[in-house]
Parts: sequence; structure tokens; C-alpha cells
Amino acid sequence: MLDGWLARGLVPADVTVVEPGLQTLPTGVRHLADPSGLTTAAPPDAVILAVKPQVMDDVLPAYVGLAAARPVFISIAAGRTIASFERALGNDVAIVRAMPNLPARIGRGMTAAVANGNATAGQRALADVLLSASGDFAWLDDEGLIDPVTAVSGGGPAYVFLLAEVLAHAAVEAGIPRALAMQLARQTVTGAAALLEQSTDDPATLRKSVTSPKGTTERALAVLMASDGIGPLFEQAIAAATARSRELAT
Repeated sequence: MLDGWLARGLVPADVTVVEPGLQTLPTGVRHLADPSGLTTAAPPDAVILAVKPQVMDDVLPAYVGLAAARPVFISIAAGRTIASFERALGNDVAIVRAMPNLPARIGRGMTAAVANGNATAGQRALADVLLSASGDFAWLDDEGLIDPVTAVSGGGPAYVFLLAEVLAHAAVEAGIPRALAMQLARQTVTGAAALLEQSTDDPATLRKSVTSPKGTTERALAVLMASDGIGPLFEQAIAAATARSRELAT
């Protein structure tokens, strides 16, 4: 995320990274081992809380004093609700809860976020700029949608990787050498994704463009689109992930 911000013109001197034991940072970015060096005399406009959810309760107390300066706190910790941050930092603090996904590492991510009522229009605009630096971004009106968003786009890259994995395995089972099987699967998945991104057609239209009547693809799709095929399985998978996200919420 920091790389994306700097690439979009954020001045390194305007960034402070609080991280114990950090080894390297881009030139000009300030580093603190703990937040005690942050002061309300020169408060940040935004505080990005990018730590594991299970350690968030240990981290937040150090930022309570900073909350008085009214920055917007942006969390990318899965399962941590807006209410949990309000309990820790104060009910009048501006909170944005965001859910990015793994392709954010290369600037191709999908992030959705929801803000509490304390976030001003300017703070929402700042969050929009920061969170869209790593890919596409969308606001949610209902925090409850974070759970299915987590299931769909948060976990979505794993489902795509699984597709490449099982496609390569099926190729090996059909007699194709393993190295070639992986090449075929990887390039097919990435190439199809690139075509989907560039095309104005929806996925169903693109699928039909590959499917000749009474051809090989049609025969394969008859299996994948059966009543016990990939559609119902994905519905079950997303429902299971959504339920787990709600279980983890604090």
C-alpha cells in the first residue's frame, strides 16, 4: 500500500511507519518503533491500522491519546468491527473499516470499505485516495456487507489459485507432463482474467463465445454447470466464509 501511495505522489516525509524491528523503508519515510513519538502537536490526517486482528487489542491503547486530534482511523484488520474501535478509541472518533485482497500487492486489488458517522466528507475522500492506490475501491453503506465482501473478494484470489491448481492436476491426470500442465493452467487463468478485464462483455457472454454447440467445451460445461456443479458449490463456499467472518467479528 505504501508503494502505491508513494507512486501516486505522496511525499515520503509525510509518512510515518510505526513498526518494531522494521529493517527497510523507502527513502525519506520516517520510522518509529512505537507510537510514543506521535504527538497531537503535529497529528496525522490518517492512521492506518494494518496489524493482525488478534493483536489489535494490544495495539490500540497506545493511540487513544492521538484520537483527540481527530484523525481518521483506517483498519484493514479482518473481523474487527467499527464498534470495537469506538470502544477502544472513543465514540466520537472517525473510523473506516476496509477489506482489501491479496492482489493489492501489485496494485490490482479490490478493496471495499465502510465508514462510521463521525467520518467527514474530507476524511472519506482521503480514505478513498489511500485505499484506491492499490486497485479498485468501493464504499459500502452497510457494515454487515463486509462479511460477504470478505468471502467473495477477500478470499476470492484463493479460489482462483485453486482453479489453476485443479486445472493443472486434471491436465496431469489426462497425461500432460506436469510442467506443461502448470504452464497451460497458469496462462489460461491469467489470460482469461486479462481478457475479462479488457472486454466490455460480461462473463456469461465471454463463456458462450468459447462454447461451440455440441463441442468439447459444451461437454465440459455440462459437468461444471450441473445441479451439483460449481454454481451450488460456490454458493455454499461463500455462505460458509460469510458465516465464519461473522463468527470472527469483535
